[in-house]
Amino acid sequence: MGLGATAPFSVASSSAKRLGVALVGLGYYSRDVLAPALQLTRHCQLTGIVTGSPEKIPYWQKTYGILDYNIYNYKNMHELANNPAIDVIYIVTPTGTHKQFTEIAANAGKHVWCEKPMAMSARECQAMIDVCKKNKVQLTVGYRMQHEANTQKIMQFARDKPYGNIQEIIAEAGYNNTGETHGWRADPKLGGGAMYDMGVYPLNAARYTAGEEPIAVTATMTSTRELYKHVDETTEFELEFASGARAKCATSYARNMNSLRANCEKGWYELKPFQSYSGVRGRTSNGLELPASPLNQQAVQMDNDTLSILHNSPILVPGEEGMKDIAILEAIFKAAKTNTRILL
Repeated sequence: MGLGATAPFSVASSSAKRLGVALVGLGYYSRDVLAPALQLTRHCQLTGIVTGSPEKIPYWQKTYGILDYNIYNYKNMHELANNPAIDVIYIVTPTGTHKQFTEIAANAGKHVWCEKPMAMSARECQAMIDVCKKNKVQLTVGYRMQHEANTQKIMQFARDKPYGNIQEIIAEAGYNNTGETHGWRADPKLGGGAMYDMGVYPLNAARYTAGEEPIAVTATMTSTRELYKHVDETTEFELEFASGARAKCATSYARNMNSLRANCEKGWYELKPFQSYSGVRGRTSNGLELPASPLNQQAVQMDNDTLSILHNSPILVPGEEGMKDIAILEAIFKAAKTNTRILL
């Protein structure tokens, strides 16, 4: 489905089978967000882990009862092919490793959920799509926002145009990373930098808010702190659409930003915050309130993606959708480097 689609299922849907999920990479997002969310899902469950840090294993076994034979490392994860207790591999490692782990998982016959951004290049994305098709497994990108209720309302506005044609989109996502948790985020080979890490939020949001694909991009990138001398600390980019709409976007490791707004012919609407793990809420120019959903975003995302597997139905965010963002992201880097307008 991808851009502009609505979730084919909801958490309230029913299914007899629960798919087993193995998390690859046990950093913050797996430990503090996905694993707890998997305790709230109805159609999938945490059954395995893949880690390069054996010292983390006792915590996962004690907290979630992970069995010994469902624990793998990066060197033997190909052996997942022999484990029927694990149906899905959720890749939660730095972007620079996504292609490698997707290929291992797909060749093991497991469905792949890959965290955003999908990969380092559109070429890598295509290779990931191809290996999953070859092995007849689903490939889904973890754009949780497209599963979120208020975000889906914004996508509906793009189709129905209740406030007339969109003239301008403003999308910003960033935070002040002081360096205490920078890790791979300062390494360009692993997908570090604000644009890869956070920039896909405003980039993807601009596309689904506009309901169309951009035709050109301009961009600037800056780095002011020594820590981020090899990557972009702040990126500002503007997307042009065939309709005449423009999207002014920004992402940063130096500024706290979290808002999405569409200015239209007959009014406006916004989400603020628009990409937080909870509390996504908004309002419109005619007084419509978009209150925050009480549902766990990641649980909704994983249940929807599980139901797509169980019913062999269209995926809300397939690999092709992730690849579109990466192709534009590559153009953003080129536009910033050459200080020119790049046609898409």
